[in-house]
Amino acid sequence: MPPAGPSPVWQPYTQMKTAPPPLLVERGEGVWLHLADGRRVMDCISSWWVTMHGHGHPALAEALHAQALVLEQVIFAGFTHEPAERLARAVLQRLPAPLTRVFYSDNGSTAVEAAMKMAFQFWQNRGQTERTGFLAFEGGYHGDTFGAMAAGASMSWWAPFKPLLCAVDLVPFPHTWEADADVEAREAQALAALEAKLDAAPRRYAALLLEPLVQGAGGMRLCRPEFLRSLVALAKSRGVLVIFDEVMTGFGRTGELFACAKAGATPDILCLSKGLSGGCLPLAVTVATEQVYEAFLSDDAGRMFFHGHSYTGNPLACATGLASLELMTDATPRFRAMEATHRRLAAEHLADLPAVERLRFCGTIMAFDVRSRGPGGYFDATGPVLKRRFLEEGFLIRPLGNTVYLLPPYCITDEQLADAYLILRKVVAEVG
Repeated sequence: MPPAGPSPVWQPYTQMKTAPPPLLVERGEGVWLHLADGRRVMDCISSWWVTMHGHGHPALAEALHAQALVLEQVIFAGFTHEPAERLARAVLQRLPAPLTRVFYSDNGSTAVEAAMKMAFQFWQNRGQTERTGFLAFEGGYHGDTFGAMAAGASMSWWAPFKPLLCAVDLVPFPHTWEADADVEAREAQALAALEAKLDAAPRRYAALLLEPLVQGAGGMRLCRPEFLRSLVALAKSRGVLVIFDEVMTGFGRTGELFACAKAGATPDILCLSKGLSGGCLPLAVTVATEQVYEAFLSDDAGRMFFHGHSYTGNPLACATGLASLELMTDATPRFRAMEATHRRLAAEHLADLPAVERLRFCGTIMAFDVRSRGPGGYFDATGPVLKRRFLEEGFLIRPLGNTVYLLPPYCITDEQLADAYLILRKVVAEVG
């Protein structure tokens, strides 16, 4: 048990004045979180999208233990170690061939921050010093560090920090859903908006940054692969680097191992984290093409990439990353089949509810909007009510405002997933 008295812990994304006391988790097992009060809660969102194989997986624990007995940490500048080398090669083997260089960090925000700095310095090193701007999409979320916040500037969360953010030009995101009849028109408008910005300032932009196929924290908003391919082709035709933020979409979430493979579109720089270690330890990579990497090679030390972290390439995290990738082989049939299960269960339990709007699916992700009596969005009052009711029923489902989604670990059974849909129907019918 924790010490008596109020907790000194300041929790993330929590209004500490009004939030109820946090629930004490004693242990995790598969899809279940076991609480200190004797209850168990089904983790339907993979604990902020990181726990790919379920809680307490023995293969991850064994990899962590074995590595801890050999090497727990070492400075990564001028040194390397086998887990980092093996994991880098294993990741590259699963990514499109133009991506050849792996830069380690420790979370999604820093992977994105490194990518933006990498893209900026790429052009500085090549003498095109006027390329200082970035492009991103409305509704995007890329993390909480300053560059990442700037790229997600349309998120209302960052309003207090806007005076400190670098300029990023935003274009519309043509999000889509089931039975959406107007998506092609919105895609054409988005591409035209991007083209207009590129025409107006042909040498201004260093990179275009986006979440491929799914905007996660922005509301599980989807775009079509056809749009993504057109977008990448347009940016590259104008010499602009393309950065894919696959922090959430990586490692099977879209129904293929990576969204870039599912969409048939390859970026110049790609960011991975969350599921990289199977949800076991903080770990991230920023992966670049050889062209990007070679721009930093010089006899001049001032052209090196100025970025790093104390725990870069941590051996423990890399060892769990290798174990997680091995588990992905067995998980592949499961994450490829989950969309069909989502569609079947949603048709049975959600499609007829008047409060369910904009139902959408992408691989292991199912999402919909609950009809709101307010403005909608992240701060919609419906979200906290839904979250509380789901927890009361024994399910961790954390709405993004009035957007409800499921993003479960791959170990979830069809029966357990069906139970989650029964609760979705019950709570949404009650609250909506």
